[in-house]
Amino acid sequence: MRLTLEDAIPRMEALAREQGLEHYPVDFELVPSAFMTEIAVYGLPVRMPHWSFGVRWIYQMVQHRMGHSRIFEVVFPGNPNRAFLVDTNSVEENTLVVAHVLGHADFSRNNLLFSRSQEQVGYHIVEQAAAHAHRIEEVIETLGEKRVEQVLDAALALEPHIDTGQPLNRKRFPEGYTAESPELGDGEGEEAFRERYSTLPGEGGGVGEAPRRKGPARIPPRPEYDLLWFIAQYAPEMEDWERDIFLAVRKEAYYFQPVFNCQIMNEGWASYWHARLLREADFLPSEAYVDCMKTHSDVVRPYGGDNRISLQVNPYHLGYVLWQHIVEEEGVERARSVMREEDDFGFVRNYLSAERARELELFVYSARQDGQIRVTDANLAELHETLLAPKYNFGAPRVAVEELGRDGSLVLRQNIADDGRGLDLERARYVLDYIHRVWRRPVMLVTCDERGQEVHLTPGGE
Repeated sequence: MRLTLEDAIPRMEALAREQGLEHYPVDFELVPSAFMTEIAVYGLPVRMPHWSFGVRWIYQMVQHRMGHSRIFEVVFPGNPNRAFLVDTNSVEENTLVVAHVLGHADFSRNNLLFSRSQEQVGYHIVEQAAAHAHRIEEVIETLGEKRVEQVLDAALALEPHIDTGQPLNRKRFPEGYTAESPELGDGEGEEAFRERYSTLPGEGGGVGEAPRRKGPARIPPRPEYDLLWFIAQYAPEMEDWERDIFLAVRKEAYYFQPVFNCQIMNEGWASYWHARLLREADFLPSEAYVDCMKTHSDVVRPYGGDNRISLQVNPYHLGYVLWQHIVEEEGVERARSVMREEDDFGFVRNYLSAERARELELFVYSARQDGQIRVTDANLAELHETLLAPKYNFGAPRVAVEELGRDGSLVLRQNIADDGRGLDLERARYVLDYIHRVWRRPVMLVTCDERGQEVHLTPGGE
């Protein structure tokens, strides 16, 4: 009997439940490959209009036509999950994709980082993003494309600069807020702890009441890394529609953060479970199973193309191998515990051992300007940090608001001590130009040059 996708989906879902996967319902939809490419470029089926997505579309099409990129599926976590399958894939390929999606759905339902994001952003990001896009289209019709695009330039340039350690729905700093005051939403701050400690019984009657710093409140009271939030809340002359755009971009960035920070774990988990589900799927005809496993081999192959050389790690392969070993050595329940509690930073550092690195043929390399590549002997910690460095802060430099001046001027500072990454000064000036257009007061960024000397950058100048 020939396998059909309509028959395979409910049977694969039932098998996943038998195997212990727990997930919100999944809505599957077959779409043309062109639409799938647009989803991959925009990150969502419908998203706010901006020229940068056109640039990404061109890149994606070039990669696809060169044979470097093939998109099997895109899934958006939520309740329900929304999964898109390519209608030109074979039934066998899409059967594997269904199993893969169910692994993703299990991950996003149970991983703590994903579940926290879903609770804050909501479980219907596809619909929310479409509403954001519709609102922006209305503003474009009223105010014109150029004016709206300038605000989108600034907001999307700052898309990585959020602070998910803070809640999505934050309040402004209250009047009189100082560096010694408790952090909003964090329960007890340092000052509240001191006050409670001073009242504890004991010899000498405790330490006495802790002193409070007097003087005017400083905004922000400490370095503020959520640039989108701060500008939306404190830009002196921002209009309501501009603030709406900044907060919409921020909300979508909160949604994408766990996707970015759990890519190796998530893709590896989905790959492990699609392979396991296919092995257990006795309803698959033998020839269909063979075709599915051929597709599995393509998905988790360690190398790009047909050549045994890769300068970029395949997250599907790396995650798949690490999950395989965790299950084999410690059991499925231990693997599920790791899945719930970790992100890629903890996962790679704790489970990519020296033995696994040798098995995977992972190495650290350096590239010279003449194109020569040199493999370096490196310790395991250096390999870990090489794999993880692009993930810090969405791969962007760590920049904080240092001070809001009485005249409305804005001072930003790169956290050079913790950042560990350089800054392209020319590109930084472009971003400062974008910020200046919406801030409309003096803006300055404190960073350093290649010699380590402090540099003060201003929009369009030295």
